[in-house]
Amino acid sequence: MSTSLFSLALAFAAMPVQAQINAADSVMSHAGGHRLSIGGYGEAAYSRNFYSDNVYRYSRASQYKKDPSHGRFDIPHAVIYLGYDFGKGWTMGSEIEFEHTGTGSSVEQEYEESGEWETETEKGGEVELEQFWLQKSFARWANIRAGHIVVPVGLLNAHHEPLNFFTVYRPQGEYTILPSTWHDTGISFWGHSGKFRYELQMLAGLDGFKFSRDGWINAGAGSPFEYKVANKYGFATRLDYYVTDGLRLGLSGYYGRSMHNTFPHDMEGDNYNTQGEKIGTKTYDNIKGSVYIGSFDFTFNKYNWIVRGQADYGYLSDARTLSTVKINRTSNNAPYDKSYVGKNAVAIGVEVGYDIFSQIQKLHADQQKFYLFGRYDYYNSYIPAKGEPTYDYTKKQAVTFGFNYYPIKQIAVKADYSYRFLKSQYNNEPSLNIGIAYEAFFL
Repeated sequence: MSTSLFSLALAFAAMPVQAQINAADSVMSHAGGHRLSIGGYGEAAYSRNFYSDNVYRYSRASQYKKDPSHGRFDIPHAVIYLGYDFGKGWTMGSEIEFEHTGTGSSVEQEYEESGEWETETEKGGEVELEQFWLQKSFARWANIRAGHIVVPVGLLNAHHEPLNFFTVYRPQGEYTILPSTWHDTGISFWGHSGKFRYELQMLAGLDGFKFSRDGWINAGAGSPFEYKVANKYGFATRLDYYVTDGLRLGLSGYYGRSMHNTFPHDMEGDNYNTQGEKIGTKTYDNIKGSVYIGSFDFTFNKYNWIVRGQADYGYLSDARTLSTVKINRTSNNAPYDKSYVGKNAVAIGVEVGYDIFSQIQKLHADQQKFYLFGRYDYYNSYIPAKGEPTYDYTKKQAVTFGFNYYPIKQIAVKADYSYRFLKSQYNNEPSLNIGIAYEAFFL
């Protein structure tokens, strides 16, 4: 979600009543009125995947067509919100996230490196400071926030809490190609005017050496170092239009350079000989690796229906050169991804759910809800530049059906069956997922 804690409380308190219906898109409105806010959300999930988990399941698909299913328990996210209202328009917000029950580094088997086992370097392991900012509110239309903030590009990043999507896990498309949750350090100007909410952010740039074939820019916002490299900068923007009671439309986008935004910063600038004389510029001095993203999303919540959808399209300049540079970096232990990255990526998704308890008077009066839903996703994390190899398994479609049961508004019991379709030379990927989730303020 693009905002949290007191900032959202102030924003929604100031919005017209018809826009407050869309608090289902943003369940962070603060009810207690205390200067200190404490809240959070969490998920627990079980999955049974009816396809092979072998690292060669795409490159040697026929060999693994009959492999047995595999199951996993997981705690995808457990989050604590802490916020404080200092008064005179000054507020603080923070969000501490625990992912997959653990801390420290993790071991992964890399598909693009012949199944080699690697210890993955992650900033802070799997405990992340997802938000930490100070904000000064001058008026409803003018707020400035500085620190570590959520980047609200796409529907999932703007509304990433588990009660804001039907599936047990976060929707596949945006979760694959964009950082999720996308958070970075920078400064934001945001506000409301009439039925509009707007935001403009200046951020540390993405690291192109972390881009990949299987995730496009997904890992580019993270840092393996004790600091975030900011040789280059990025700019994000979002505009939400609360059209009418229950309907919100959103546009978001991003631009930033990703080349020369890693450590060491030694591939840009002039070249000098051993006598200190300039002999030209470095080979990759003019390579920018510019990232452009455009996204449209919407939410409709009325008449016992919830409909959500998004479409994201991304372009990366100099993709072929960037791939060549990061694959050929001389240090094998450097924290770079050494797969190709495509010049484009796309993700389209829509989900529709209906509350059948709305037709049962006793359950409806008790404010229990039971949504039956369906979802469709199309996404591709690797659309190659000219001269890059093709990897057709990255083009996927998925159909998902399931239910969400809300015994009370802060808690959901979820289940879904998902069938992921790949191109004909690969094996399709069905799965069954069961989960529980909550989101609430305690103070």
